[in-house]
Amino acid sequence: MPDTISFARGAPSADLLPVDAVRLAAETALNEDATRALSYGTGIGHPGLCEWIGHRHGGIDPARVMVTNGSLEAGWMLFSHLLEAGDEVVVEQPSYDRTLLMLDKLGVDRIGIQLEADGIDVAGLEQALADGHRPKLVHVIPNFHNPAGCTLADGKRRRLVELSAEHGFWIFEDDPYREVRFGGAAAPTMLDLAEGTDAKVVHASSFSKTVGPGVRVGYLIGPGDEIKALAKTANETYISPNMLAESIVLELCRSGDLDRNIEFVNESLAERRDALVLELGKQIPEAEFVVPGGGYFLWLDLAEGTDTREMLAPAKEQGVAFVAGPDFTLEGGENSMRLSFAPVPPGEVAEGVSRLARALEAVRA
Repeated sequence: MPDTISFARGAPSADLLPVDAVRLAAETALNEDATRALSYGTGIGHPGLCEWIGHRHGGIDPARVMVTNGSLEAGWMLFSHLLEAGDEVVVEQPSYDRTLLMLDKLGVDRIGIQLEADGIDVAGLEQALADGHRPKLVHVIPNFHNPAGCTLADGKRRRLVELSAEHGFWIFEDDPYREVRFGGAAAPTMLDLAEGTDAKVVHASSFSKTVGPGVRVGYLIGPGDEIKALAKTANETYISPNMLAESIVLELCRSGDLDRNIEFVNESLAERRDALVLELGKQIPEAEFVVPGGGYFLWLDLAEGTDTREMLAPAKEQGVAFVAGPDFTLEGGENSMRLSFAPVPPGEVAEGVSRLARALEAVRA
């Protein structure tokens, strides 16, 4: 067993990375169009990849697609474009920690709405609107939530689109885990549901979860005028995103290796999730959580009065790592933690959970 078993990092272990497929894709991309791969592009990103993404999303006009250096950069650019200090922004509770940090840096007023087992509490959002809040943007992670693991119910997706049309706020559909799905059909995107309505939706996703985090290729899909404005900002800021990485990703997409890798990774991650769920039931039976249908993460609630921050030091001594709940909340979260099953091979899960259980015993001793 390794000295440290880490459930902390939202990244797959090295054995899940498609090294051979990426090597072949890089060779093919350079053989077929080295000039484009090794030259500056424009702010919109690789036009061939924009076209492929549009096709993947049901035939969306490529002019509505912008490729970025990862979806985190896409989010930052969108927030900077749409928001000003003092604007109200709805965030799920818990939510992705870096989203909370970015919004804090922009000086917006973050309104927390609790997550339920099937996604954001839409009734809570409706109550906030009735109480006079006027959010400019609602940030939602609809599939296999980071950190909570839950998936937004179809009815809630539709209601959010209706509320956007009624109240004029933007929905940022932050969806990097959509294809990291362990079974069943994909739910409709809010981007699709908004077509033909007055709702305003920008969708973001990433190849970091379907190829590897090192490729740093993400994208936005939204109204053409907004994408054009964002692409202009990108061009003025860094000329173009990484054209070599995008050329490699495009070749993976065209060759079918992307879909083959998604199938392999999803089978592997499902095995890791199952192992984690089994061991938590055996070794920490008080733990409450939603069993994620995909993605990387499980959000674990312990008994009231537990402070997972106090577990960090004994966990380190035991050789196990996790992220404490308060990192993902505006307030509260003390009795919660995020566990990532992506980096932990199935054979190490039982020992990792045992180390967590010993750390929990240490803080209660």
